[in-house]
Amino acid sequence: MTDYEQAVKALIEAKKIVVSTGAGISQESGIPTYRDGLTGLWAGHNPQYLETANAFRENPQLVWGWYLWRRQQVARAKPNAGHIALHQMATLGRKVSIITQNIDDLHEKAGSKEVLHLHGSLATPQCFACHRPAVLAADNVQVTDFGALIEPPRCKKCNGKLRPGVVWYGEELPKGAWKTAMSLIKDCDVLVSVGTSGIVTPASDLPDIAFGLYKTVIHVNTIDQGVGEHELNEISLVGKATEVLTRLYSMMSKEVQTQ
Repeated sequence: MTDYEQAVKALIEAKKIVVSTGAGISQESGIPTYRDGLTGLWAGHNPQYLETANAFRENPQLVWGWYLWRRQQVARAKPNAGHIALHQMATLGRKVSIITQNIDDLHEKAGSKEVLHLHGSLATPQCFACHRPAVLAADNVQVTDFGALIEPPRCKKCNGKLRPGVVWYGEELPKGAWKTAMSLIKDCDVLVSVGTSGIVTPASDLPDIAFGLYKTVIHVNTIDQGVGEHELNEISLVGKATEVLTRLYSMMSKEVQTQ
């Protein structure tokens, strides 16, 4: 039995599937990862610095400009074949829940309903002072037209400056997000890990947690992560998320039709 056949067998036998996604799946829609060098307007800036509370305190106009630029990137991006394949899997009679490290809305654009954003979302800013979520007016400002320095809008409750509603370096996950993720992992039959670097904690712990609960884990990545000590319930599929997930869905669909 090939790795693909073994993976499809596990997915077909599963009633509940959890998919953990990282930057690799969105990269194929044109959204760069933090490992990619910045170009153009943001060349010379370090995204790992811009994604901190200290950076916002020191230069809120710069960080807000960075946030608007990233929102504009996401608004232009379209879900790719990988996002679509995950949505299609949910039409085969299995419950497919997605736990994503990504702060874009490409899973939702593809039609997925069960999406948990571990690191927050670019769609909803929050107040830096009182932490209340806020609604941002239609974004008509083009960062490339006005430069990188843009004054953040103010909170309607306390007049504090709005910040991106995402998890910055050194911050905790959104309240309840990790508890919900653990509940999904405990209740699933298979965990599919897609396009993750394996170094961003605590999201990188999800496969090991699933192993400890005797779940089958399927890795989808461009790098062979091996099966290590968990070879009895671990499968590694090497390739782009678009290609691997599309193939998995196609094979699953054929199996379902013959049942």
